[in-house]
Amino acid sequence: MERVLLAMSGGVDSSAAAVLLQDAGYEIVGCTMQLWDHRKDPQGTAVRSGRCCSLDDTYDARRVAERLSLPFYVVNMEKVFREKVIRTFIGEYLEGRTPSPCVLCNTFVKFDRLMDFARQIGFPRVATGHYVRVDHDGEDGHVLLKARDTDKDQSYFLFELSQDQLARTLFPVGEYPKAAVRDIARAQGLITADKPESQEICFVSGGNYTDFIRRQAKGVDQGFLPVLQEQQRPGPVLMGDGSRLGTHRGLFRFTVGQRRGLGISHPRPLYVLRLDRRRNAVIVGYREQLFSTGLVAERVHWISGRTPRRPVRASVKIRSRHAEAPAEISCGTAAGENGRGVARVVFDAPQMSVSPGQAAVFYQGDRVLGGGWIRDRIE
Repeated sequence: MERVLLAMSGGVDSSAAAVLLQDAGYEIVGCTMQLWDHRKDPQGTAVRSGRCCSLDDTYDARRVAERLSLPFYVVNMEKVFREKVIRTFIGEYLEGRTPSPCVLCNTFVKFDRLMDFARQIGFPRVATGHYVRVDHDGEDGHVLLKARDTDKDQSYFLFELSQDQLARTLFPVGEYPKAAVRDIARAQGLITADKPESQEICFVSGGNYTDFIRRQAKGVDQGFLPVLQEQQRPGPVLMGDGSRLGTHRGLFRFTVGQRRGLGISHPRPLYVLRLDRRRNAVIVGYREQLFSTGLVAERVHWISGRTPRRPVRASVKIRSRHAEAPAEISCGTAAGENGRGVARVVFDAPQMSVSPGQAAVFYQGDRVLGGGWIRDRIE
């Protein structure tokens, strides 16, 4: 009987995954990763429960494990989560970029460190409740595919998985629609069967990331404090032609594409076009000015392990909820860049709000080719 370490989040998806793995004859041990202390923030204020990775989720995961007679453990991974996710999240915002913490968490914590832990305790495989699938191609090895339920597909967040990781990971719910997953949990009487889904960044209470960054920089991550102090300086809000419309209260409060909260009265809706750190200025303009013909991505990862030598036709997602856009992707020197790990993406039609710091993920049909991190937009 093959042994599998199952990452249990306390939600319905990983709960149903446990049932499916049991039915398939695997020997399962449940594991919840303690990533973030939700009990208090750095100011000592109680944090609302019921979000992803909360203490309530850990209790729910334990109760599901008990119901299914699974051994269950909680593994503390707060240190790597802080270093790889929280610090990157803060640093990216203070650099005027828009981070993707869920991708970082999956890359560095839920797969990298979890697999290391599984090896240490003698488990050849891990499993999660992600909505994706894995197949095998004779030429390209293991292939990451979208979930059958495209409305719940989570492949965008997993584009950095390696061949070794795909070979050792099971995604049991990837073949099922969400309604069927809930039915599987309900049939076993699991308390998570009708549990609502979390839509927030797990460590940011109420979605207020500016307050979170301030508290972290003044509390436990004081290395960011000088940058934060610089970023909190008031500065001009400018149109693209240089005309001044008003004053902002700190660059880190803004992201590309933002419309609300500009504090500017204007006859037409205004959007943040870019953040100019040199001038400490927020550059705003009209919706049509947000469109870009392409982007340059860095730290590009190809799931096959091979960088294409010729331009590739693919569809590209620039945000998790963004519709895929047809494009041509050129890599390395073919993209006009020195070195590897860089790609130039040129869209068939201009795309709105290409945001540095976000992930750009490449698809061919259901297949995830890979992706990278947006460095620049191409006007």
